Amino acid sequence: MARPGAACPPPARRVMVAARALLFWALVYSYCGLCACIAGLRLLWSIGRRPGETFRRVVRENPPACLNDPSLGTHCYVRIKDSGLRFHYVAAGERGKPLMLLLHGFPEFWYSWRHQLREFKSEYRVVALDLRGYGETDAPSHKENYKLDCLITDIKDILESLGYNKCVLIGHDWGGMIAWLVAICYPEMVTKLIVVNFPHPSVFTEYILRHPSQLIKSGYYFFFQMPWFPEFMFTVNDFKVLKSLFTSQATGIGRKGCRLTAEDIEAYLYVFSQPGALTGPINHYRSIFSCLPLQHHEVIMPTLLLWGERDAFMEVEMAEITRIYVKNHFRLTILSEASHWLQQDQPDIVNKLIWTFLKEEATRKRE
Repeated sequence: MARPGAACPPPARRVMVAARALLFWALVYSYCGLCACIAGLRLLWSIGRRPGETFRRVVRENPPACLNDPSLGTHCYVRIKDSGLRFHYVAAGERGKPLMLLLHGFPEFWYSWRHQLREFKSEYRVVALDLRGYGETDAPSHKENYKLDCLITDIKDILESLGYNKCVLIGHDWGGMIAWLVAICYPEMVTKLIVVNFPHPSVFTEYILRHPSQLIKSGYYFFFQMPWFPEFMFTVNDFKVLKSLFTSQATGIGRKGCRLTAEDIEAYLYVFSQPGALTGPINHYRSIFSCLPLQHHEVIMPTLLLWGERDAFMEVEMAEITRIYVKNHFRLTILSEASHWLQQDQPDIVNKLIWTFLKEEATRKRE
C-alpha cells in the first residue's frame, strides 16, 4: 500500500487527470444543456404570446450617421501578414504620438470607446479595434481560429503593423481578458495596463469554480458552446436580447449613467444584424474551455482596474483578489452606481481616472 501523501505512479496519475478532465467537460456540457433548455423555454413562451413579433427582423442596409462621425477619428484597415486577416480600427490623434490601444468586449465593437477616442487623442494616437470576427474585421469560419493564442497574437501583430513596439493597453470585458493575457505574454509591449470590469483570468477561473453565483452569471459562456442556437436567440424579436443588455434594469446602464441614445442602439443593431455577424463574436467563447487554466500568471507593469459595482455579469469580489497577481503598482477603483458597461455608463469619471493613473505613473517614473 502506498504511503499517504506519496506520489501517484504514472498510470494512476494519468487516470486521475483523465477523470478530472471528464468531470470538467461533463460540467461544461451539462450546464450548456441546462442553459439551452432555459433559452428554448423562453423562445416557446415568446412564440406562444406573439408569434409574429418573435421572428420579426428589420433589414438594416445603411449604417447610422454616428458610425461615420469625423470627431471620433478615421476608419482604417490593416492586414496581418502571418494570419492574412484584415482588421478594422478607428484611429484618432496624430501619428507618432504614444499609442493607446482599446479592446472592446461582447457584444460590442470599436464604437463602445467613442468617449475615449475623443478624450485621449490630444496626447495619444488612440486606436479602437474591431477584434477578430467583429464588425468590419475579417471573421474566420472555424471556431479553432478563435483560441486565446490567436487573439493574443493578433494584438502583438497589430501593434507591430501600426509601427509601434509598445502601448498603453486598455480592455473592457472580453477585451479585458485579452488585455490581461497580452500583458502576461508580451510584457515588453505594454507600458501600462488598464482593464475595465474583468478580473485577472486566473482569478476568474478559480472564483467561478468555487462560487455558484458567479457560475450562474457566466451561464452564457456555457450556452455559447452550442452551434447556431445562440446566434438565433439573439435575432429573436429583432435583437431584443441585444437591446436589453444595454437598456434593461437588470443588466443595462442605470438612471444615473450616460444612457445610450436611440442612434447608439441602432449602431449596435446595424453591426450585429449583418449576415453572420454574431458567429465570430460567439466563437471567441466556443474555444475558451480548451485554453484555461493559464500556465503563466504575473503582470509586471503598472495596472489600473476599474469596476462598476452594479455589474450583472461579474461579482465585485474578484476585483480585489486580482491584486495578488500584479507585481507592480496596482490601483483599483470601484464605482458604486455604475454598470458592466462602465466606459459608456460613466465616461467622464472613467476618463478622469485614466488620466490620473497615466499622469501618476509619469510622475513616478521621473522620481
